[in-house]
Amino acid sequence: MPLIVCGVGAQCMAANVVSLAEWRMQLHTDYSLRVVVRPEDVAWSASPEPGVDRRRLERDGDEVARATSIVRYAPGSRFAAHTHGGGEEILVLEGVFSDEHGDYPAGTYLRNPIGTRHTPFSEPGTTLLVKLRQFDAADTTTLRLNTQSIPAQAGTAAGVTVYPLHQHGSEIVRLLRFAPGASSTVTVASGGEEILVLEGQLSDQFGDYPAGTWLRNPAGGVYTRHTAQGCLLYTKVGHLPQP
Repeated sequence: MPLIVCGVGAQCMAANVVSLAEWRMQLHTDYSLRVVVRPEDVAWSASPEPGVDRRRLERDGDEVARATSIVRYAPGSRFAAHTHGGGEEILVLEGVFSDEHGDYPAGTYLRNPIGTRHTPFSEPGTTLLVKLRQFDAADTTTLRLNTQSIPAQAGTAAGVTVYPLHQHGSEIVRLLRFAPGASSTVTVASGGEEILVLEGQLSDQFGDYPAGTWLRNPAGGVYTRHTAQGCLLYTKVGHLPQP
């Protein structure tokens, strides 16, 4: 019997249908479909390293994979030295993440381009958004950004503030802060859109998305977004493979 891999709720409009033996290899790999994953939808699973767990959001492959995950390091845990064959993007959500190059507290945004190598660990423990093997080969920029020190820019809608993190070609990575009561109507452009709700709650015509919710929207969708209490979002646009 096929297994439908999907976040709970009607807002996850569709997902991939795969065999039970394959589901860990192909998770949300149809980029023409909208996906919504709330924190309670996916359990933590162990990684190959003791004390390092993850909640898989999307994955195409086994341990070497194009993947987006929430990764949690227990205090004192570490990952073996490794080279990033397809690049690595990290947003530190909680705690302090470290490697031999430095210590990165919550709010740090990191990009490790293709071919870079490090040995990550966390003494106090940390939780991260991690995106693997999603770099353009020409994107060779290494970043270590404290997002709390980035100058704010006015968004296109009243009450929306933009904090730019990175841009390469059509790929644009930003933090967006919605003030309480702010609203914005968005048409998703070519290359799609990805959102992680970092604080507060985001809503649109399809539902409500509390902190920790991950959304991926294909090009062409129109969303009327609003928030009663305010929210902070990680957003990435223009980067999804074309169907």
